[in-house]
Amino acid sequence: MDVKLLGLSLLLVLFCPGWAKEKCLKSASSCEQCLQSGPECAWCIAPQSNIRCHTSNGLQRAGCHKSNIYNPQGRVDVVRNEIRTEPVNAVAWFLQPQELSLRLRPGVSQFFPLTITMPTDQPISEVNLVNSSVPTGVNITFRSVVSGNPLVIEVNVEADQCPNEIQDSNQSQNLTGPWSVHITPRGFTLGVKLEITLECQCECTSNREKNSPSCGGHGSLVCGQCECNEPYTGLQCQTDSSYSPDDDFCHPGPNAPACSGRGKCVDSFCECDKPVNPAQIYSGHFCECSNFDCPRHNGRICGNHGRCICGSCICDDDWTGEDCGCTMDTSRCMTTDNRVCNDKGLCECGVCRCSPEYAGPTCETCPMCPGRCVQHGDCVECLAFRTGAKKDRCDQDCGYLTVTVMETERSSPQPGEILCKKLSHEDSCAFNYTLQRMPSRGERAVVWPKECPYAL
Repeated sequence: MDVKLLGLSLLLVLFCPGWAKEKCLKSASSCEQCLQSGPECAWCIAPQSNIRCHTSNGLQRAGCHKSNIYNPQGRVDVVRNEIRTEPVNAVAWFLQPQELSLRLRPGVSQFFPLTITMPTDQPISEVNLVNSSVPTGVNITFRSVVSGNPLVIEVNVEADQCPNEIQDSNQSQNLTGPWSVHITPRGFTLGVKLEITLECQCECTSNREKNSPSCGGHGSLVCGQCECNEPYTGLQCQTDSSYSPDDDFCHPGPNAPACSGRGKCVDSFCECDKPVNPAQIYSGHFCECSNFDCPRHNGRICGNHGRCICGSCICDDDWTGEDCGCTMDTSRCMTTDNRVCNDKGLCECGVCRCSPEYAGPTCETCPMCPGRCVQHGDCVECLAFRTGAKKDRCDQDCGYLTVTVMETERSSPQPGEILCKKLSHEDSCAFNYTLQRMPSRGERAVVWPKECPYAL
């Protein structure tokens, strides 16, 4: 059965947000403004955070705990999913599921499978969306996943952007939903109901902490920011504007210098100084921030592996630490068989911190440990010859070891092997063998024939 799918769009006005080129708006003044600047952008609700709008990884590198990061990605919930009880050759069409709830964050796709069981005498030739009562900037497309009967279609739903409240202020409908949309195959009376809601507001705005200590008791803490009660102003509502002359709006605190001593107050606003070095910048409402007063590593700001933003380092990928001086690259900690610090330590800032008894750049040296030949000799003997101290517990104790017995003695060990020799006290024989660590963390032994009797 040939099935023709028409990819229908609900987009009434075409927008080109260009998510791939957008960067998070680090100067965002609100959670909503931050999240709407890009689908990868997240907001930090920690009260004392210097950086609020960044990617989730960027916020964590800036010191915002992941429990304080708000980053909704939308979701699909199945509301009704009845199972067909009619025989397969029934004349009625059947769609599954029947009702879903979708929360869409602009720029983040949500999809679900739609199964259509068709009557044998009335094949479907196209899928049409008959209800277009949807918000501007929402797309619904279809892609055939499984052809035949039943037919499985992947339904993809995505919103381009949140609505512009100024442009859409004359609309009577809710700007963010929920909206009911029906997907109905041509000639079919019943359809799939979608309830679509745009995630354009931050849930944290409903969690308002009035007279918060983080706001000096003079304002409400909302999404980590202070909304000050009149006449208080400032990041922590620390300034009482009713008792201050105009230039006091430029003071970050009661006893602090105007514009943090880094600028001048003009008409109640700070104009920040410009350092001699043009690459250095003062910023912030009170000129309290700079891009060069950050921790240094090896004499360089943020170790030359990050950006200095208001006194804190935002590290590049694969770098961490207060001064971005700690690499997350573990290549220097790897053994030749690709084990991090030989599984005997931790790789910190590209250097192995070995457990007690182990040493060396990759924790492969163990001066206090018995030699590998001594450690594995009894297991080699019992697996190769069924003799020795472990012959009665060979299978229980020596399963980690793979043994190959050679018919003739080899001339020399192979690369990666160490040469061992063991005397068997049970029959006064001796044998040579090699040991080699395996990537699976076991050991491999190649055993040569015994020399009997062996003269000491």
